[in-house]
Amino acid sequence: MSLKRVDLCSPNASVTLELVRATATILAATAFVLLSCSSPSPEPPAPPPSTSAISGIPVTTPPKTPPPAPAWQVGAKPLPLRSDGFGQILPTPPVLADRSLPTADLLPPPAGNRFAGTVNPVPADVLGRSTWQAGCPVKATELRYLTLSFWGFDGRAHTGEMLVNASVANGVVTVFGRLFAARFPIEEMRVTSPPELTAPPTGDGNNTNAFVCRPARGQTNWSAHAYGLAIDVNPFCNPYTKGDLVLPELASAYLDRGDRRPGMITPGDATVAAFSAIGWTWGGTWTTPKDRMHFSANGH
Repeated sequence: MSLKRVDLCSPNASVTLELVRATATILAATAFVLLSCSSPSPEPPAPPPSTSAISGIPVTTPPKTPPPAPAWQVGAKPLPLRSDGFGQILPTPPVLADRSLPTADLLPPPAGNRFAGTVNPVPADVLGRSTWQAGCPVKATELRYLTLSFWGFDGRAHTGEMLVNASVANGVVTVFGRLFAARFPIEEMRVTSPPELTAPPTGDGNNTNAFVCRPARGQTNWSAHAYGLAIDVNPFCNPYTKGDLVLPELASAYLDRGDRRPGMITPGDATVAAFSAIGWTWGGTWTTPKDRMHFSANGH
């Protein structure tokens, strides 16, 4: 469409102006209608639901559940003392009557659940946390540090540690290799520390150990343990008795030897056979005291 100049003074000027005004009015009305009928501008998309709300349903993260309390905490409750310095002999707590506490790993477990035993001179740090001191009846150089695989009451393979006399070290490794093959359960196997010698009795210990620099029970002469020539196996499951004394003091439930439970030592079993094979004797054959946990190389 071309635009021609219009002479406002000409006779046709009024007609032309009316035509222009009418056209402008139509165009404005058309624009208004188009704007009114057009779709509204879309609103920005809503952000995706957060982790705390999905499909409108609030989701909350549950609080962390604390680990269950242990069935029994060994060494936590000192016993009242008797006149002889031992703890009072009390009934066995039900949770310990058929003992099966888990083992805490101090050393890495054996690879592939296969038995492994090592024999080495005693490292300085191990000697320092043991009960050895200059007044012991054996020199530090006459001891050996063993690491031994064993099966726990939890059904898992673990690695324990032990100090023994150098003269019996290889034989002891053989014994525990046989016990591992028989899957005889052991709860704990670690070096005894000095504070344990003077700690108040709790009557619930079950540590399988060998060298402890102490006198024989109730005596002044050295125990076979002080030479590294004796081993106590699962003491709670195989208590010592003399008269009315039971050690550990809470282990009376295990005096019924006819009630066979895991970890117990009985005549002719795999444990007795393994120690007998290296010439050791079992305190369970003694008349008094009867030391069911105790095996020794010298008969004491």
